Amino acid sequence: MRYLFLLSVLVLAATACGGGDAAVTTIPQTPGLSVSAEFEGRAISPVTGAVARNQLGFEFPTAPAVPEGAPAPSLVAALDTLFSNLDTRIDIDALKVVGESGDARAAWLLSDLLRFIGGIEAADVSLAGFETLTGARVIDDPVAARSTWQSVTDHLIAWDLPAVPGYQRWKGQLLTLVDPRWAPFFEDESAAIDWRFLSWGGVLLDDRPLGDTNPCERGCIPALDDPAVTGAAGGDWYPDDRLVFGVTINDESRAYPKNLMEVHEMVNDSLGGRRIGIPYCTLCGSAQAYFTDKVPAGVEVPVLRTSGLLTRSNKVMFDLNTFSVFDTFTGEALSGPLHDQGIVLEQASVVTSTWGEWKAAHPDTTIVAEDGGIGRTYAEDPLQGRDDDGPIFPIGDVDERLPVQEPVLGIITDDGTAIAFPVAEARAELDAGRPVQLFGISLTADGSGVRARFEDGMEVAGHQAFWFAWSQFYADTVVWTAPPG
Repeated sequence: MRYLFLLSVLVLAATACGGGDAAVTTIPQTPGLSVSAEFEGRAISPVTGAVARNQLGFEFPTAPAVPEGAPAPSLVAALDTLFSNLDTRIDIDALKVVGESGDARAAWLLSDLLRFIGGIEAADVSLAGFETLTGARVIDDPVAARSTWQSVTDHLIAWDLPAVPGYQRWKGQLLTLVDPRWAPFFEDESAAIDWRFLSWGGVLLDDRPLGDTNPCERGCIPALDDPAVTGAAGGDWYPDDRLVFGVTINDESRAYPKNLMEVHEMVNDSLGGRRIGIPYCTLCGSAQAYFTDKVPAGVEVPVLRTSGLLTRSNKVMFDLNTFSVFDTFTGEALSGPLHDQGIVLEQASVVTSTWGEWKAAHPDTTIVAEDGGIGRTYAEDPLQGRDDDGPIFPIGDVDERLPVQEPVLGIITDDGTAIAFPVAEARAELDAGRPVQLFGISLTADGSGVRARFEDGMEVAGHQAFWFAWSQFYADTVVWTAPPG
């Protein structure tokens, strides 16, 4: 029988990162220490040059020094003992050796353990070990009041601390106890995944075949494949003031209601004669559209699914056919056969708009049917404002040029420049009859949202996201601001 710690993990399996088929729960919390201290040093963001702070304004202390080269044999032995036996017990003695090893790189593995354990001796030992290795006092961070694990991981991300060599193997031993079907991800030694940032999102992997309308047996976020649609008139079931994600391909438009997308978080569909996949990361406020039919000869059209894993609060998607992991924000294959072939999925624009204004702008649009074509009933607001108060998963330090939850339209120019247009500010300028332009990119109104075009009128693929999400994936992004006056 597996150790109680692992049984509790499976009991807590829930849609912390979405509104799928499992029950919603909060992130497990671990107890903090009652010691407070003032930090003498400050961590500086390598991108902005500003003091590194989290979403609540907490200033991260300076990063600890880390050794170079292979870890000490005693640390390797302790980690092997600890992670090889997790299916039966948590070896406290081995855990203490890790925390007292003096190798701060091992703090990543203590953080990974803290994701799953709370209120037991191992949690206290893991937290004490993290503080010994790094010199940080987590209790000083207000984020720790809701999740010690989130605070610990935020510190590590903000420091960009290297992981101990061998990290991929030990982390894989931990996470595949939660879902063994993740094993192919960790077994790929050539993967371009940054394993440090990978975390469990609270649900399991969706490996249902394309077109399967059955709910997930073990608690996943179930993709919706080739949903039934109706014309705009048939969409009167959806309130005009509710949001849709609008996609137009080859003059054919379709609206994907937000309430359905909060439940499924992934759609595989055909539109305008093209095959597309639409992931929606509720945590990032980001719906994207990828052309999945533009792949090399001999490559089967990818079927996109939600893995149940996250990277810096963004969903990790994968191809069902090859189990290749994709970077959801960029469309780049990071592991598996599709990574070996260098596949990067091309994006189409997604416009976030109210349904009423989208159908007024696109009277010939279709909209996904009320039951998704699968006979399901959807609540009008499945997540009930869960993401309104900032990130609930680790993201590290934040770029303070904009509020973390500010919606921005993100685009990438031909020369690779990333630009973020704050949507509310840009739309106000357009509504006032003033242009919104930067680096040869112009925004136009579409429904109640915006889309981007080059000077010659050709569309630039773009999508809306929360600022914290866009800025962490494109840290050197340029932010458009309205001219004075």
